[in-house]
Amino acid sequence: MQSRNVNLEREDNLKITETNLTLMMDFVLLGFTDIPQFQWFLFGIFLVIYAIILLGNGTIILITRVDATLQTPMYFFLSNFSFLEICYVSITLPRMLMDLCTQKGTISFLTCATQMCFFLMLGAAECFLLAVMAYDRCVAICDPLHYPLVMCPEVCVGLVVASWIGGVPVQIGQTCQIFSLPFCGSNTINHFFCDIPPLLKLACGDIFVNEMVVYIFGIMFVTVPFLLILGFYIRIISAILKLPANTGRTKAFSTCSSHITVVLLFYGSATVTYLKPKSNQHEGIDKLISLFYTILTPMFNPIIYSLRNKDVRKAMRKFLP
Repeated sequence: MQSRNVNLEREDNLKITETNLTLMMDFVLLGFTDIPQFQWFLFGIFLVIYAIILLGNGTIILITRVDATLQTPMYFFLSNFSFLEICYVSITLPRMLMDLCTQKGTISFLTCATQMCFFLMLGAAECFLLAVMAYDRCVAICDPLHYPLVMCPEVCVGLVVASWIGGVPVQIGQTCQIFSLPFCGSNTINHFFCDIPPLLKLACGDIFVNEMVVYIFGIMFVTVPFLLILGFYIRIISAILKLPANTGRTKAFSTCSSHITVVLLFYGSATVTYLKPKSNQHEGIDKLISLFYTILTPMFNPIIYSLRNKDVRKAMRKFLP
């Protein structure tokens, strides 16, 4: 009798385990289901935004490849940045459009892990590339005589490749670490894509070590590049202020203003998302902040660079009727 009870208890435990595993085979992205009356309106808005991102960044890639006056390191980095933005937004936005269209947010465990991994890798690449672009402006303004030698084609290609692949091993490891956690209970992700903060809220047990790892990687890939950018711009401002008045100060500042604007938009929202203290409140605000740096910033980048850069505007006039 006792043996039979033990066997029944084991069967119950196996059933519970199987149930939990079944639940975790799929996640459900809530997205914007809390406002069902605006689903199709949001679909239209985000579809237009995606088209603008593809068209704007694609135009920058085209003109920096074709126009002879833009064959410089600065525009080589800008074209790579525009291509990165297209890849970055394509990780999340098409999936969100599909969910808005089908009214279903189901995403498999593997697909969720893949989306988060590529999102983190491209996010790290963007942080590094923004730092490289700041370094390029620093050399151009602070040491113009040696600029062609320092920023030769081989160095530029090496910096871009390093930016793209520098965070790949770490972000793959971080993704494996997050998805090796035990998930139980609800499988609903209160977000429009698979991101670290909402996934950690679904994990069971003590996740203090995992949160510390996320903060460490956040400092590594967000704070350190930002501090490098800050250091480069301190040198740039110092060099510009040493110039005599009306002898290139305006031009020097104008070549940096677009990049500074993009840095503030991207790093400001990303820092709030990944380095702020954990809180179960204001999840809607967190979602809006994520929306800003994942979708709206890539849309603003071509506008910022075209409006504040005379060379880009001139090149666009050659190709646009």
